[in-house]
Amino acid sequence: MLVQFFLGLRNAGIPATLRELMDLLSGLEARLAFMDVDEFYQLARVCLVKDEKYYDRFDKAFGAYFNDLATLDDVIEAMIPDDWLRSEFLKQLSEEEKAKIESLGGLDKLIEEFKKRLDEQKKRHAGGNKWIGTGGTSPFGHSGYHPEGIRVGGESRNKKAAKVWERRDFKDLDDSIELGTRNIKVALRRLRKFARTGAADELDIDDTISSTAKNAGLLDLKMVPERHNAVKVLLFFDIGGSMDPHIKVCEELFSAARTEFKHLEYYYFHNFVYESVWKNNIRRHNERTSLLDVLHKYSADYKVIFVGDASMSPYEIVQPGGSVEHWNEEAGEFYMRQILETYDKVAWINPVPPDEWGWTHSIRMVEELMEGHMYPMTLAGLEAAMGYLAK
Repeated sequence: MLVQFFLGLRNAGIPATLRELMDLLSGLEARLAFMDVDEFYQLARVCLVKDEKYYDRFDKAFGAYFNDLATLDDVIEAMIPDDWLRSEFLKQLSEEEKAKIESLGGLDKLIEEFKKRLDEQKKRHAGGNKWIGTGGTSPFGHSGYHPEGIRVGGESRNKKAAKVWERRDFKDLDDSIELGTRNIKVALRRLRKFARTGAADELDIDDTISSTAKNAGLLDLKMVPERHNAVKVLLFFDIGGSMDPHIKVCEELFSAARTEFKHLEYYYFHNFVYESVWKNNIRRHNERTSLLDVLHKYSADYKVIFVGDASMSPYEIVQPGGSVEHWNEEAGEFYMRQILETYDKVAWINPVPPDEWGWTHSIRMVEELMEGHMYPMTLAGLEAAMGYLAK
């Protein structure tokens, strides 16, 4: 039971295990999902998918498997043994409803008639009392009324359908799509190093229980400092020009980073980093911070992240005076090498799709400077960058 469904998930690249399949079967036996495709979908996803980035693959595999089943009986058989399903289904009906189903010759006759009319009907039907359609009194369709029908599509209105058969569409969520704040937070959590510092204002339950027991039952409260992410992050954002189309995703990344990292410092630059950076874009012409001061102020244990499209004239990277805004005494790559020599881990996040990197000479140059540690602005890319920084 469900073996082919399980294999379909594995073929779609979802790392589901046999243990998780057994958990799903146990859930079905415990009636956590019964005669409801939505409930089965939710239960199967909870049991078989352990990472949000596989949700889209699961939805596609789920839809492909159940759409490939030829008949309603195939779906029933795939989910729950036939004899158990039918006996359990009948238990849910009142005596009056059972009598009405029997008036059509029983449940088997109802399903057989449904399949027969599917074969005979050639066009959409609304109203009436025979064909599969909407708004009528046929036992097949939706938005009408019949006490022992099969709803086809639409929304349940009278809650009297004996079966529900409709197309399932689910929202995509994959590790190749651009990010939202919630997904970014999930990815950033790979870069964590927990520590307890500061005032002891959080109850230590284990120590309190142990101390109270040793104190003959007299309550002995023990407090500890709050546990938080001790990773230090230095974030540099490219701003303006070709980065304007990426403002939204950069804002989402910035918002997520401020939530996830207690020790976060940030600066802005334009196109490439030079001798100074800034914190306020409105006053960037007269309130700048020397890059040398930044390197001296923030210790080598900071993790450094650049966010930019790396799309510019190659002269801005390799030539003194190459900046489009001012005369830089040294080439941009000189300042980048200072950063790389100061900090152990530096990564570059690029919102430009990776399949376009080869089209821009400057992107290839920056990727080479970063020694290959340039990552796309996707869930998978961000997770890879955080994994590298966390090592």
